[in-house]
Amino acid sequence: MLKQDSFSILNAMKELIQRYPKGTVKSITCNRGVEFVHQFNVHLIESSFGIKIYYANPYSPHERGANEYHNGLLREYYPKPTAFNKVSQNQLDESVKSINTRPRKILK
Repeated sequence: MLKQDSFSILNAMKELIQRYPKGTVKSITCNRGVEFVHQFNVHLIESSFGIKIYYANPYSPHERGANEYHNGLLREYYPKPTAFNKVSQNQLDESVKSINTRPRKILK
């Protein structure tokens, strides 16, 4: 089973942030799930990386627009109810690479 407690999310966020050059990630917007509400972890991310963490209002997916958009793109490869614990990291990386290398009108 996929573990989604505040400490596993903290570790995943730290790992993700560290993959990018310093200053690339400026903010993170979370939903109000229990895995994001541990204030010590929020403060740790903000102070360690200089990143501001924001919370979307309940029932307001439009406040996380880019997140919802990219979730939709990912669902083209992994429709609901795909169990992501059965998807290999290599498969996921290939899907993300395909999404990230698509021509986009906004980017001309």
